[in-house]
Amino acid sequence: QVQLVESGGGLVQDGGSLRLSCAASGSIASINVMGWYRQAPGMQRELVAVATRGGRTNYADSAKGRFTISRDNAKNTVYLQMSSLKPEDTAVYYCNALLALYAWSGLRDYWGQGTQVTVSS
Repeated sequence: QVQLVESGGGLVQDGGSLRLSCAASGSIASINVMGWYRQAPGMQRELVAVATRGGRTNYADSAKGRFTISRDNAKNTVYLQMSSLKPEDTAVYYCNALLALYAWSGLRDYWGQGTQVTVSS
């Protein structure tokens, strides 16, 4: 059983910072990609940032220059440092991992339960 557990969400003022963490646990052979998505009320879930095991990253335009994604492969953990937060960043942030349970198995998608980020104006 694989679990992704997020932490670090909360309420912050416009211009503030937050750091999200997501730890993957369970019987995992390898994690190819870990990342963060978000979903605001009435909106579709959207990409925020992803990072490959090798360190390549990709950001949504809205996150570039303000958010930084990083991984600790030894701990199966991904972080999202968010700075200069804006009210429009308010959403539930979900951790995602594309991983293999066994060395011979294919890749599967897993999601965390989500953590609320609220930015007040």
